[in-house]
Amino acid sequence: MKRPASSRPCFQLFCFPYAGGGGSIFRFWQADAGPSIQVEPVRLPGREGRIGEPPLRSVPELVQTIADQIVPQIRGPFAFFGYSFGALLAFETARRLRGQGLSPERLIVAALKAPHLPLRRKPIHDLPDHEFAAEIRDFRGTPDAVLQNAELMKLVLPAIKADFHAYENYRYQAGEPFDFPITAMGGARDTTVSSDELAAWSVHTCAAFAKHVFPGDHFFLNTERQLVTWTITRELRASLRAA
Repeated sequence: MKRPASSRPCFQLFCFPYAGGGGSIFRFWQADAGPSIQVEPVRLPGREGRIGEPPLRSVPELVQTIADQIVPQIRGPFAFFGYSFGALLAFETARRLRGQGLSPERLIVAALKAPHLPLRRKPIHDLPDHEFAAEIRDFRGTPDAVLQNAELMKLVLPAIKADFHAYENYRYQAGEPFDFPITAMGGARDTTVSSDELAAWSVHTCAAFAKHVFPGDHFFLNTERQLVTWTITRELRASLRAA
């Protein structure tokens, strides 16, 4: 039967934020994506509307919480988009859901090396707060107005440090590659992720793989949002047509 024009979008895009980030970083995405795609931000403890909840400090805990949150929301074809630390969470959540008989149509990862590759920088999660804040300034993801505001930092720092703790203590476990496509995205001036480290995501799928490089540094998501969302919606619509 033909879907009525007023029915719900036919493709859900679950979006996983970067370390310390919340669902608000995707607030303009629905307008970019259009009516055929429903943008579903993943909302984690310890930030924004869940600021009163203690942040989780391990990838397995986060993945279980995310799976419990999103499985009841799945209504049909869906895809995952993860940015930086969110890319790792999207990858591991896709693995978790595959074990439950659910798989996304596509995994889109951005600004992160492939998960099987070793961390090539010194861990910073256990630094004193003032030293940690100085380190994350170099990532250019936290506005200076926040970094220089002691009250705001007191609110946001626990979630950021918890995410760094989870990422820096993550240990990859080998598994079967996915049978759905993976798209990897990177910034041309991102010094934290090389082109080869992005390309290495290809080993995690036996289906199609694509790599896109955008202008900008590690947070090209902020400076090139519309180009990023246009690329994503183009690939998701192609997946819809194939399905």
